[in-house]
Amino acid sequence: MIKCIALYRRPDRPEEFDEAYFASHLPLVLKTPGLLRVEVARAGQLLIPGFLAENEPHLIAEMYFESEDAMNRAFGSPEWQAGGANLSEIGAAELISLFTAEVLQSGAVVDGVAER
Repeated sequence: MIKCIALYRRPDRPEEFDEAYFASHLPLVLKTPGLLRVEVARAGQLLIPGFLAENEPHLIAEMYFESEDAMNRAFGSPEWQAGGANLSEIGAAELISLFTAEVLQSGAVVDGVAER
């Protein structure tokens, strides 16, 4: 399994950004072929800023795909392209960092042991 992670820094007007993100951007992304699962989270307390420096995170979106091939096919789809174009429309193009990550371990933790 592989995922694409979108990290958005805090916009000047978070409420307006969230409204546009959830009303127009996310519905486009959800139409992407091959997309298995999406998680969107609002960033909380920044514990170690590290490479973020003075950039405060706002939203984190994780989009899961079965394989790298499936993800690459999705990236070439009209649905994904429409979502990308929408980033500029909602003012998010300058707020986002986008990267992929291979899922190495996933599962619930029961009695201190991670299930696979």
